[in-house]
Amino acid sequence: MKRVVSYSVMSDSGEKTLVKKIGVLTSGGDCAGLNAAIRAITYRAIQTYGWHVMGIHNGTTGLIVRPLDYEELTLESCNSMMMRSGGTMLGSTNKTDPFNFPDAQGERTDRSVDFIAGYRELGLDALIGIGGDGSMRILRHLAQQGGLNLVTIPKTIDNDLGHTESAIGYPTAVEVATEALDRLQPTAASHQRVMILEVMGRDAGHIALSAGIAGGADIILIPEIPYSLDKITQKISSLADLGRTFALIVVAEAVKTENGKPVVLSQEGSRVRYGGIGHYLADKISAVTGADMRTMVLGHVQRGGQPCAQDRILASAFGVHAVDLIAKGKFDRMVAWKNRQVVDVPIMEAIEQFQEVDTKGTMIRTARGLGISLGD
Repeated sequence: MKRVVSYSVMSDSGEKTLVKKIGVLTSGGDCAGLNAAIRAITYRAIQTYGWHVMGIHNGTTGLIVRPLDYEELTLESCNSMMMRSGGTMLGSTNKTDPFNFPDAQGERTDRSVDFIAGYRELGLDALIGIGGDGSMRILRHLAQQGGLNLVTIPKTIDNDLGHTESAIGYPTAVEVATEALDRLQPTAASHQRVMILEVMGRDAGHIALSAGIAGGADIILIPEIPYSLDKITQKISSLADLGRTFALIVVAEAVKTENGKPVVLSQEGSRVRYGGIGHYLADKISAVTGADMRTMVLGHVQRGGQPCAQDRILASAFGVHAVDLIAKGKFDRMVAWKNRQVVDVPIMEAIEQFQEVDTKGTMIRTARGLGISLGD
């Protein structure tokens, strides 16, 4: 028999109301593991508490548009196949900020009141938002403005949110980048080439560093450590002196040129798309060493595909804990992973503590200990 646990949420009028319905949305860029989190939320909410779960479509947009765009999630619709699927069954967006929402004519207006009204029209008692720092900042602003009950789950392949050792999407992104290096190494050796793998990492080099260590890279370049082309070419020359006829380089997309300029594909307002540092480095290195260079830009492949086991486990643990926070009446909290267990922290603390690579930490010491050049 299903066990129904009563939990009261304090309403705006100060009255206590029984939790009956919660919402969940995914916002920002997609990644592997999102569906596993949605499934965990649904299973915990229904099986443990007897609640209804509403999946909001296309991030915050689903509560802004009229009619509301959502679906009720059930145990049947969230079966085990979801654990294995990439992307997000609910859809997502990173272009429809409710405070700067685009209309059909291309104009932008503040639609935050519509989002808040949508939350109330749907009869939600609480909302779980799965996103990165930008999405969380927007969701928290909406929650504070409308007095909404909000819990968040960290999702970012860059793994740059504070107060959590990992976030949904990061483990799979590292796995994909590592597999790319595994595939590049044999062809680099066969053709005596220097292969450059450009990976994602808007402001932090976690993917490049972890995949570079796991994939046996010779050189790893990350935004946190300035490099010189002389150091890179010296490393390649030292490998040749040892009889090596190839080399593997991993570079994060946010690494700048040697003179400190970012390499940008496009820019729309404050939104910048990095890309091209791999090709820049290939030209510079080839000009000095004469090496046969090839560059692979991994791009959105790191976001797609089946989530690895670690992402599925992490997402499941996060989803269960997020629902339990609602049951305990703990809002304005982000679930986090610390010391091999799930905890929760204030949302703003996680957003404000940008988690870049610790240049004196274990991962950097490990890379240096293996003789990997970091370009400095």
